[in-house]
Amino acid sequence: MTLLQFLFGAIAGGAVGFTLGLVGGGGSILAVPLMLYLVGVHDPHVAIGTSALAVAANALIGLTSHARKRNVKWRCAATFAAAGVVGAWFGAMIGKATDGQKLLALFSLLMLFVAVLMFRSRGREGDPAVVLNRGNAPKLLASGTATGLLSGFFGVGGGFLVVPGLMASTNMPILFAVGSSLVAVTAFGLTTALSYATSGLIDWPVAATFVGGGAVGSLLGTRMARRLADRKGALNLVLACLIIVVALYMLYRVAAEIGWI
Repeated sequence: MTLLQFLFGAIAGGAVGFTLGLVGGGGSILAVPLMLYLVGVHDPHVAIGTSALAVAANALIGLTSHARKRNVKWRCAATFAAAGVVGAWFGAMIGKATDGQKLLALFSLLMLFVAVLMFRSRGREGDPAVVLNRGNAPKLLASGTATGLLSGFFGVGGGFLVVPGLMASTNMPILFAVGSSLVAVTAFGLTTALSYATSGLIDWPVAATFVGGGAVGSLLGTRMARRLADRKGALNLVLACLIIVVALYMLYRVAAEIGWI
């Protein structure tokens, strides 16, 4: 890495860590395009594998911060994550065999769909006393498996899918979904990263730089999440807007790469 790439990597990692701490998702949504278009990683599959590792590490840092503030529903999160790990492994196998540009285009379209769902649920407050029970356990298992499969396929930590998945399965408030999602983001990211690492598709120096910058960003993001949680629908709106902006930008870059514009 050049000195400039090192600097860009630290800045990008900070942005990724901040996003994970703030909304529990969006880390890989930012990490993949930042690695491709800012840091200068040329292979989409290497960018995806490296981002999975960096996001998993940054999610673990963010999880520690949220856990100290008691924003994590551990049993619900563990059930969701356990179901998703198997799906993430198979999803990663399929993703590595898919054309890189097609993968990014599909990723962008999925992001737009999830953004619409988040925007529609912005007014929901949820039940802060929710616990794992017979009623929500099957929903968590099904949602976790599907999310893990998509997470592995697109090479992402999956937080932008986990947060709405946890909310839909258990009706927990978004602040608890953000904190709890980081359990799954860490598990999915490590599973995906392991799969890509076995194929030699991780840039280790870039990953280390991202993690360093992300450690600072995640702490700041967690503090901001607590403040926004007091404003009804604010966190949902922030996540939805973030997803839309980055998805449109990625679609633009993919279209430019294949000569559509």
